[in-house]
Amino acid sequence: MPSVSYPTPESDIHFKVFKVPQWRAAIYQFLSVRLWGSLPSTLQRRISAWYSSLYTKSYSKKIIGPYLRVNYSDKNYLQKFKPPDGKKEFTNFQDFFTREFKELPQNKSAYVWPCEGLLCDMGSVMDTTISNVKGDKRHIESIFQVHKTSIPGDYHFINVFLHNKNYHRIHAPVSGTIRRIQHVPGDLVVLRPWIYKQNPSLPALRNERYNMDIVDIWGRTWYLSIVGGPAVGTIALPKHITVGSKVEKLEEIALFYLGSTCCMAAPEAPKHHFKNSFVQVGATY
Repeated sequence: MPSVSYPTPESDIHFKVFKVPQWRAAIYQFLSVRLWGSLPSTLQRRISAWYSSLYTKSYSKKIIGPYLRVNYSDKNYLQKFKPPDGKKEFTNFQDFFTREFKELPQNKSAYVWPCEGLLCDMGSVMDTTISNVKGDKRHIESIFQVHKTSIPGDYHFINVFLHNKNYHRIHAPVSGTIRRIQHVPGDLVVLRPWIYKQNPSLPALRNERYNMDIVDIWGRTWYLSIVGGPAVGTIALPKHITVGSKVEKLEEIALFYLGSTCCMAAPEAPKHHFKNSFVQVGATY
């Protein structure tokens, strides 16, 4: 059994699944995919990098206090974290966004959630098909950039959307060895799943991402795709995270600078979570 307990989705009073009318979702999707998505990827990245740079300015530190009061019911929320890169204090909003755990969650389970956010999509790999545009059917393997037969059909696909307020570091869901790291250039269309209705994983097909395969001690591959979105200045991997490296469960493997999504195809099914529930780093997968 896990050595720590985690709140259920209902215990996070600020967690909610947004209900967007179909007509409004269609407008948002048009703006994201057709207008913003039609810009060259290089221009999207330049605009996103400029936008994210605003949060590195010293004046952005003033946002942290009000942001905490609006988004967290726990007045001591920030006490669990420390500023990044060995800093003594949070000097700007980006420092808050890239906050680090003072102590990693402890859990005896062999498999844990690699990130925090909304579990917006899940299902068996065999049964999950993603449509990018009308008449263009794409499968889960397109996200991870592997051959259609590479991921067993009985694997389980999950997509976790990281809201801006969520913790934005990605940790290893299992102990094992990194067998592949692949950078996939792409767009930075909006990630928010409620504007894509029945197709919440659509942005993962076209957005810039890092794909990473971890082979566990039983020889099974866990496929991860770390997906960027608008305002993401960069996705950073720790220097020691390289092909052939061994990682321990809950070891940090990636960091986002603003909005993101984490997809995974795993040999195990989630045991305690369901679609549109809230997941936390280190909770039993």
